[in-house]
Amino acid sequence: MHVVTSHAVPNVGRAVVTSRLDDLLIRSAPELQSLYVNASTPRLEDVGGALRGRMLAWPALEAHPLATSALRSIASVGSFPWRGKTFTPHARRGEGINRVFSERFRLFRFETFIAKSRAGDFEALQLDYDLPGNPPVIRSVKDEIRELEPGLWLGQAYLQTARRDRLWLYFGLAKP
Repeated sequence: MHVVTSHAVPNVGRAVVTSRLDDLLIRSAPELQSLYVNASTPRLEDVGGALRGRMLAWPALEAHPLATSALRSIASVGSFPWRGKTFTPHARRGEGINRVFSERFRLFRFETFIAKSRAGDFEALQLDYDLPGNPPVIRSVKDEIRELEPGLWLGQAYLQTARRDRLWLYFGLAKP
């Protein structure tokens, strides 16, 4: 499925998909929200293997352009600690883990499943970190992703609080 926006995301070859992940860095949080709402729900089996990741935007910082610019610059460098996520899909649920510092160092396991999105009246692939072995603050993280095009996903990370889930950041994932 293609995303219908003022800047349509074309269905392109693998090498260009990787650059599309970096292209998402220039989008504001409201633009990423629009892309997210108009994206499609991925099939569990399509999200597998080691995906390259990028942190994209922090909605709470949109009013602070200098902080936003600095964080985006840091997140775009090759030495940024978060490398991405590795997914292992199964029939109805899946599992995964974050890759940090290198492709071999893995932290913060999660389980995956399709369920209602926190962002609207549609479904998303949920990443649930509430698992034994994860630190308490990580257990309160609830990620979800939607597919912009085959091999390119946009995610939202929520921090679960006593009152509600708060949208903390946007991230992107792409097949290498």
